[in-house]
Amino acid sequence: MRIGGFTKQTLIDYPGKLAAMIFTQGCNFRCGYCHNPQLVLPHLINESTPIATEEVLQWIQTRKNWLDAVVISGGEPTLHNDLPEFIAQIKGMGLAVKLDTNGSNPLMLKKLIREHLVDYVAMDIKHLPSCRDYEKVIGLKNTEKLIRRIEQSMIILQQAGIDYEFRTTYIPGIHTPEAIEQIKSLLLDENKYTVNEYRDGYTIAHHQATGQTITT
Repeated sequence: MRIGGFTKQTLIDYPGKLAAMIFTQGCNFRCGYCHNPQLVLPHLINESTPIATEEVLQWIQTRKNWLDAVVISGGEPTLHNDLPEFIAQIKGMGLAVKLDTNGSNPLMLKKLIREHLVDYVAMDIKHLPSCRDYEKVIGLKNTEKLIRRIEQSMIILQQAGIDYEFRTTYIPGIHTPEAIEQIKSLLLDENKYTVNEYRDGYTIAHHQATGQTITT
C-alpha cells in the first residue's frame, strides 16, 4: 500500500475518538474540488516519496495505549488490494478503524465489513447517483457501471450494522438544494448524512489550470 501522508493526532476525523490518520495515494476519481492533488494525480504521486508502511505501523504500535483509533483516507484506500492485511495489523493492536471512501469498490467494502476490519465508514456521495450528475463532479465519463457500484456501496453500508455516515460537498453551480433533498430521500436515515460546504483553495482544478507544483 502506498502511503502519501500521515497525521499523528486528530480529534476531528473520528467522532469521539483520538486518532492517527493515514492518507493513501491513488484515486480513480478526479474531483475538481479535491484539496489533495498529490494523493490523486499520477504525475504528482510519481514525483513523491511514499511513507513506508512499516514506519507508520511501528509508530502506531508505540502509541497504541494513547490512541483510540486510526482513520484511513486518501486518495481512495479501497484501490489497494493489501488494505485488509494492513488494517488487520492495526486491529491487532486493539485500535478502532475508520475508513473514508468514495464507495466505488463495494466488493472491498463488503470484505472489510464481513471480516470485522472497520468500525466506522464515511462514504462520499458526490451527487445524485446518475451518470449525468456524478460526471459533473468526478471528472469521468461513461460511468454507468460506476454508478451501480456506488449504489451497491450505499446499500451495503446501511445494512452493515456498523457506524457510518454519508457526506456530500456542496459545490455552488453544480449542486442545488433540491438535489441535496433528493439524496436524503434515498437514505434510510438522513441523520447519517452531512453536507459540507465547498472550501476554496489549492485544488485539483487549480492545479490542472495552472500547472503549479503542490507544496505540503
